[in-house]
Amino acid sequence: MEFLVDMVTVVPEDTSEEAVAEIRASEAVRARELAAQGSLLRLWRPPLAPGEWRTWGLFSADNAEQLEQVLASMPLRVWRHDRVTPLSPHPSDPATTG
Repeated sequence: MEFLVDMVTVVPEDTSEEAVAEIRASEAVRARELAAQGSLLRLWRPPLAPGEWRTWGLFSADNAEQLEQVLASMPLRVWRHDRVTPLSPHPSDPATTG
């Protein structure tokens, strides 16, 4: 199954720049690992409001529980709120029609 995940990160005000940089670096490493495993398919940056930190991700997982395990493994999850939308194939999807 594929899932579209709207990921909004809110860093607590008292967090040091060093801590933010460390978590972001760890997140980048984990994202590459998840991509290599086939769990993370794509990432997009939607239009952002000033100061907003948001990402849209396309994930693949067998079910919602497996997706939750993947999302929980990402370092930014400590500051992030995720909104998950399960996706189903469309009959006119150009990727699946001949």
